Amino acid sequence: MIAPAVDVLNTVGKKFGHGFAFTALEAGGRAVDRYGRPLPKGVLETARECGALLLGAVGGPKWDKLPGDKRPERALLALRKGLGVFANLRPAALLPQLRDACPLKEAILAVPDAAVDAAGGTVPGFDLLIVRELTGGLYFGERGRSADGNSAFDTESYSRPEIERVLRVGFEAAGRRRNKVTVVDKANVLETSRLWREVTGDVIKDYPGVAADFLYVDNAAMQLISSPGRFDVIITSNLFGDILSDEASVLTGSIGMLPSASLAGLGAEGTNRFGMYEPIHGSAPDIAGKDTANPLGTILSAAMMLRYSFGLEREALAVEAAVNAALDAGLRTADIARRGGKAWPG
Repeated sequence: MIAPAVDVLNTVGKKFGHGFAFTALEAGGRAVDRYGRPLPKGVLETARECGALLLGAVGGPKWDKLPGDKRPERALLALRKGLGVFANLRPAALLPQLRDACPLKEAILAVPDAAVDAAGGTVPGFDLLIVRELTGGLYFGERGRSADGNSAFDTESYSRPEIERVLRVGFEAAGRRRNKVTVVDKANVLETSRLWREVTGDVIKDYPGVAADFLYVDNAAMQLISSPGRFDVIITSNLFGDILSDEASVLTGSIGMLPSASLAGLGAEGTNRFGMYEPIHGSAPDIAGKDTANPLGTILSAAMMLRYSFGLEREALAVEAAVNAALDAGLRTADIARRGGKAWPG
């Protein structure tokens, strides 16, 4: 997945007169095999010296039986925490070229309950952004097993500052989109979710132009299927964001289509900031080495990197336009091929 994105970045460099320097780092399953640990010594420190980080998938069934601290996914958690990238932006939009790959009925996508876009027109199908809190919650809470191994626990914990900072990223993003936020939680059960609602009530006062509402996560999951056009920006916890963004990806035609940006805040447009960029999908060992996987999620992640970490909006738009042009030409990998279409060249 990384190689096609690097090719695209090098092409961007030639076209727009930039030079990108790449440092290859190992993490995840390959690092487990080679070094016996998912995040080798020195990787985090080297990553901090870079302008941005572009990641591929890290895991696979091969390592599923390893203890928790040895599994490839621990590399991701350590990088996110160590780099302080607490806000994960996951856009999901239905591209017209992939309408046939979306499992929803036309009647659902045609419902005119979507907010208007920047040009004043109705958003076709859906165009939403999930802002997932990335360095707290269940993934980073205390966990363990009983002495006899017959019970286990994982702890969900959030502080007011952790919640507030990711809410502000989401509200700022909404202000650049269609000015609507939905905070997704489970406040009828979880005390952490009730704190999320309290903090939202404080934060929203600073964004008078943004409308906000709340949904329980089970209802939000149903609404994504029955009425995806109702959403603009969804802000939610680590676990809920992980699940809902995977659900949303299926509506776009394939999980292989979705990029993501992990940031330590949004900041002013055009400013340079460190970020970690990766497609939201995992690995696919069954097709490894066959050159048939969908590279678009990673390529679009590289476009987000150009936009957020390097302030290169024109270049980011050029990459996104190239992806659209490839889809317009009928090029498809197996995961998004519907009703014909040409196979992606090897």
